[in-house]
Amino acid sequence: MKRDKIIYWTTTGIVCVVMVFSIVNFTFFDYYPYPEGAFNHLHLPAYFKTELTIAKVLGVMALLIPEIPYKIKEFAYFGFGITLVSASVAHFSVGDGFLFVMDPMIFLGVLVISYRYFQRIYSGKIIAELTR
Repeated sequence: MKRDKIIYWTTTGIVCVVMVFSIVNFTFFDYYPYPEGAFNHLHLPAYFKTELTIAKVLGVMALLIPEIPYKIKEFAYFGFGITLVSASVAHFSVGDGFLFVMDPMIFLGVLVISYRYFQRIYSGKIIAELTR
């Protein structure tokens, strides 16, 4: 169980660092590496930046705060999964290089590992609570 928790928290930490990095990047450094801005480069509307930032902040909080209910954490995982797949598709659709397309897919793999260990750890707790 200790090994599972180490893997869970390590992968969850990586996912959260990536999400916080993206929040900081398109809040403060939106014009790097694209002079027109990342959201303009990807042909996304300007308001989407605000929505995505708020959703990522809430998702990071949901994953890091232990008292958050199981179902809300699952929604955060699902939302991050959609975000990472969408980022890869968006970069591919505008003709960005291989690294820009594959980078979100690598972190999707880390997210899947985190979710798998989340299920292992929390499903045991839920079963224990139900059988009391």
